[in-house]
Amino acid sequence: GAEGSTLMSYFSKNQIQALKPKITFSTLRDLQCPVLQSNDLQGKPEESCSTEELFEWLGAVLNQVSLDNKSSSFLSTYCCPEPNTVVEKAFLCTITGFIIPEKIIQLLEQLCCYFGEPKLAHWLTLTVHGFADSPVSWRESEHGFHKGGENLYNFVIFRNLDYWLHMAVGTHDDCPP
Repeated sequence: GAEGSTLMSYFSKNQIQALKPKITFSTLRDLQCPVLQSNDLQGKPEESCSTEELFEWLGAVLNQVSLDNKSSSFLSTYCCPEPNTVVEKAFLCTITGFIIPEKIIQLLEQLCCYFGEPKLAHWLTLTVHGFADSPVSWRESEHGFHKGGENLYNFVIFRNLDYWLHMAVGTHDDCPP
């Protein structure tokens, strides 16, 4: 009766709110960025940084860790890998919620607009995190939480549309093919 329809409207209204992703924007000024060459995954001394160095740097930036290697810092003495360059303005957008693969493809396509005038980005990156306590990770396997619940992949796309793909999973999880 009336009680059932009230309950349904309550759940449908609250589910819609729960599924709406939360979006935050920030601008990072004078950010030290690794120098990358799309065709050089391992990096070369004094020329470019490796994929591993980039992935580590990205973790520091996304977690807002200072990159200036101060010995007085109790949190981190991490510094940006060499060679690096200072970018006057970097744009960081975080979307939190349940996001379907089609939306991720749309985001990638929109991000590629940053290669055009007047922005002319050299490279850009998109990181997709699964929830740390998600029941599944890759393939049909259960996701083992253990220590950190790692469950993510990261695209680095270059102006010539070459790309790198990082994938990170927990120790006991299946890795994708």
